[in-house]
Amino acid sequence: MTFVRSIGRWTMTALVINGIFGAGIFALPGELNRLLGRASPFAVIFAALAMAIIMACVVEMATQFSEPGGVYLYTRSAFGRFVGIQIGWFFLLAVVGGVAVCANLFVHYLAPFLPWILSGWERGLVMALLIAIPTAANYRGVRSGANLSSVMTLAKLSPLVLFILAGIAHFLRQPQMIHATEISSSGWSNWVRAIVLLMFPLSGWEESLTPTGEVREPRRTIPFALAMGLTVCAAVYTLLQFITVATVGPKATEQPLAQAATVLLGGGGATLVSIAIMLATCGYISANLLNDPRLVYSLAAQGDFPTVFVKIHPRFHTPAVAIIVYALCGWALAVSGTFQFVLAISAGATVVYYAGICASLIRLRRLRPGADAFRIPFGPVLSVVAVVIALALMTGLTHRELLLMCVTALIAATNWLWARRRQVQPESKV
Repeated sequence: MTFVRSIGRWTMTALVINGIFGAGIFALPGELNRLLGRASPFAVIFAALAMAIIMACVVEMATQFSEPGGVYLYTRSAFGRFVGIQIGWFFLLAVVGGVAVCANLFVHYLAPFLPWILSGWERGLVMALLIAIPTAANYRGVRSGANLSSVMTLAKLSPLVLFILAGIAHFLRQPQMIHATEISSSGWSNWVRAIVLLMFPLSGWEESLTPTGEVREPRRTIPFALAMGLTVCAAVYTLLQFITVATVGPKATEQPLAQAATVLLGGGGATLVSIAIMLATCGYISANLLNDPRLVYSLAAQGDFPTVFVKIHPRFHTPAVAIIVYALCGWALAVSGTFQFVLAISAGATVVYYAGICASLIRLRRLRPGADAFRIPFGPVLSVVAVVIALALMTGLTHRELLLMCVTALIAATNWLWARRRQVQPESKV
């Protein structure tokens, strides 16, 4: 039983935007204001440029694989099982945690409208429904899951476009220029920390590479979708940060976007932000439930997870078992509250697996010199630059984040020992 290639370039672009544009950006403007003040919009631009270099390296690898697996598959092919499982676990914990974080954020922002769902079984039920709808859509086929993702992309961008237009009109009435001294006065450490934090809301595009086995014309579709998706999200993020600073000033507050929306749109501004956040979480979950169960499938297909996850539905051509188990894990993590563990390592894990996949480009060029792939100019040079960027960003991680990443590495090492023993046992019986 094989997958059906029904994801075109615009559908995949929507998956990229949904993967990047979660709710993380709504929490960052206040912290960016604290670190960089009125210069904070430039941090978004610099982070997007750094991400573009990483993305360029990944495009070359993505276009030479036609099976699902994404970043796990690239690093496994380049450096072997141990490194592949390490990257797979960092990636898997981050994306399952993304479902849990978004489910909790959805309930948090829904609570003012329905206060009774804040605690008890009602909270768990709302989260279950939120996750079950995209799970059912993706269970029934990649086309229905992709269509849901496309609809959610348009829905989540609509209120933000209104906010941005109102903010631009406000700025044109009261223009304020950023001076060069405001850029240099924050200090190098603040800039590094700001860009590290931005790597999390700018990441997620790599999730759209996991279902490559269902993408039409990967060599054309993947580069277009990644470039378009990053451009759209970087533009929206930069404008959101700029309008926030221009409207409420550089002071750090807990809900700067809501305050800016109140200034721009009156009493309904905070409600608009709440709706935008809920739509962003729904959009992310819809794309996540399409993309990331394919990672579980790929780990099983390579012999690194139990074989039950390899099963494909005979009618819908989807990894049905992987989808259901993945959704249940996301829901369990959401209702338990332990998603905070995953949230704490997400930024660091992103930097780690970006370094790994960029280093894979050099290795794969040596292993597959004649591969039919989209070759980027100066690929090895860009790969080295991307790895250096990732290593530099690791200096901005906290000790707690580094410790939790070590815990994740130990879990992955245990998985590797299990997979290695599982492979050796059948061979010893022959």
